[in-house]
Amino acid sequence: MEHLIRTVRPDEWEKVKELRLTALSDPAAPIAFLSTYDEAVVQPDEFWQERARSSTSFIAEGPDGEWAGNVTVLVELPGVDGSFGAPATVPQTHLVGVFMRPEHRGTGLTEALFRAALDWSWERSEPCVSRVRLYVHERNDRAAGLYRKLGFERTGVTVPMEGDPSSLEYEMAVARPAL
Repeated sequence: MEHLIRTVRPDEWEKVKELRLTALSDPAAPIAFLSTYDEAVVQPDEFWQERARSSTSFIAEGPDGEWAGNVTVLVELPGVDGSFGAPATVPQTHLVGVFMRPEHRGTGLTEALFRAALDWSWERSEPCVSRVRLYVHERNDRAAGLYRKLGFERTGVTVPMEGDPSSLEYEMAVARPAL
């Protein structure tokens, strides 16, 4: 099955909501996401409309219109509030909300989403991004393995898991390729 990798349009907020609620229902959700299904399902339509409008998210869309998965890219600047985890020290992007429906895992779609997110990050000129980072829970070995396969490496930075300070999240990053 051929999937199109593209960015989410603001008018697609209902699909954003459906995919996010599906992600938050996944068995790995407690160690993969900072919000819960119960928190998300009660959000008003305006919340989902703003989410679709205010971020750059890439989706894998099947020929039937179903979204197989997504990744969201946040731009982080040094000294600017809004970063979570360790503050940005260089202009960078931060990948969050990574999810692939179980029936599409292992098909190469997650890698295609990451390639799109990385290409988008490297093509930025204002600001020129020097690295892309993400955080992975210390017990999320499946995700960490995928991120290593895609070129991400642990940076040595750890942060307590939001809502469970006894657990850690590891920062992983990939540097901008040399021209």
